[in-house]
Amino acid sequence: MNHRDQLEQQQIEEYKKNPTINMADSMNRSVSGDLGAMTRGSFLTRIITTLVIIGGLLVFLLLK
Repeated sequence: MNHRDQLEQQQIEEYKKNPTINMADSMNRSVSGDLGAMTRGSFLTRIITTLVIIGGLLVFLLLK
């Protein structure tokens, strides 16, 4: 069992002890998203993601 599997097992045990943590984690993930998932993919996907993030930052800075 690797480190990631151990962490997942510990998290499952923690969820069993306190079920409200699971709901809180789910809500936090739905709001913030998984930034690592956006960078997984082909080269073109990474370029598009990078351009969208940079474009969003530029628009945010220019409108401020």
